[in-house]
Amino acid sequence: MGAVANMICPNIPVSVFCVIITALLLFIIINYSYQKISMILKWLCLSLLLYIIVPFMVGQDWVLVAKKTFIPTVKFDKEFLSIIVAILGTTISPYLFFWQTTMEAEDQAHKGAIIVDKQVLSEMKTDVNLGMLLSNMVMFFMILTTGTVLFNGGIHKIDTVDQAAKALEPLAGKLTYFIFATGVLGTGLLAIPVLAGSQSYMLAETFGWKAGLDKKFSQAKPFYGSIIVSLLVGLSLDFFGVSPIKALLYTAIVYGLTAPVMIAVIMHIANNKKIMGKNTNTRLSNILGTMTFILMTAAAVGLIYFMF
Repeated sequence: MGAVANMICPNIPVSVFCVIITALLLFIIINYSYQKISMILKWLCLSLLLYIIVPFMVGQDWVLVAKKTFIPTVKFDKEFLSIIVAILGTTISPYLFFWQTTMEAEDQAHKGAIIVDKQVLSEMKTDVNLGMLLSNMVMFFMILTTGTVLFNGGIHKIDTVDQAAKALEPLAGKLTYFIFATGVLGTGLLAIPVLAGSQSYMLAETFGWKAGLDKKFSQAKPFYGSIIVSLLVGLSLDFFGVSPIKALLYTAIVYGLTAPVMIAVIMHIANNKKIMGKNTNTRLSNILGTMTFILMTAAAVGLIYFMF
């Protein structure tokens, strides 16, 4: 985020932008309630749609794109499986299990009471399905841009996000580069509170801390302390020369390796009548869940095999 902000305003150093963005995020998370933060995040989601625009601003062989989408080239080696596991891991990430459920519970609590009936479950299902559809659609167009614009333009290695943005300018025009850079800023502002908040909710549940983005700092010091430490650690990586692209890739791979365990636990809970009562999984949910578990486990096992 600091790097692309520097591209838009080159007179301000990247490191200064990194500090400013971190301070801004901390101020928003600590001082604003859950309702206000959710309103901000909701509108920032629109920035993700910018990624869908980019491929249409460049000439595409849409017949070839469609063919390769449904009949992909598969390789059984470490590099290919690393990317597959990373894609699966960043799609079904363990932190989402904590963030999604906690946000739903807080949303219900703000309405006066936590009441779960058929209407609420139906609304949650629609929310999750629509969110996953849009997020995967955005991911598809990001992959398409990388493959058809950057790779075909001779850009085969990217260590920082601003390199991708700079590479787009001569290949696809200044407007495309600006759209991509703006998307990076919006995505970062959207993702960082979610990631830091997810960890804090996990720690709060583990150690019995008071938690909630609607609570004041004095009411949940350990919860907010965890968020502060997370953001400061993330900020420090910029000053230690850690490649953010590699950090994101390795994190996604770890997600992909651990997600099958989380899926198995969730599937077990979702089929336990003592916990779920009449709301246990449907047959379709079990079939899709089992297929997802098998696919992610196979990819993880395959990667581990080729690593050694």
